[in-house]
Amino acid sequence: MKIVLQRVSDAHVKVDGEMVGKIGAGLMLLVGVDENDETSDADWLVKKILDVRVFSDEDGKMNHSVKDTNGEILCISQFTLISDYKKGNRPSYIKAAKPDKAIQLFDYFKDELKTSGLKIESGIFGADMKVSLNNDGPVTLVFDSKTKL
Repeated sequence: MKIVLQRVSDAHVKVDGEMVGKIGAGLMLLVGVDENDETSDADWLVKKILDVRVFSDEDGKMNHSVKDTNGEILCISQFTLISDYKKGNRPSYIKAAKPDKAIQLFDYFKDELKTSGLKIESGIFGADMKVSLNNDGPVTLVFDSKTKL
């Protein structure tokens, strides 16, 4: 799995003009599922995301996690993160998980995040979504469960 994490002051997602997910301060996550991903990939990412220290303390240093700040999380499925763009100019998405597997793992990932007790919102898997956010910092990190980076 690959995740692009952005620290946000607020974010929301609309489908067909209707708000389907909205958060205040916290994290917005773009989540891509690879055909070879398993629940262990999601488990590693959940722990990293809940514990990564990207929120400032009283001295302005990033020493707090989303759990520490009781932040909120917006998850957006993003199969284009699993692209191969080495050959030619048109990215290939052949390594992205098929929808039946991807939605199962994406839902598992969200459910595991929910065990933290934080507010977890999401878009609609496979829908044409319009995502808006105010990146705070900006702070943006990329996680890959296969390389553990």
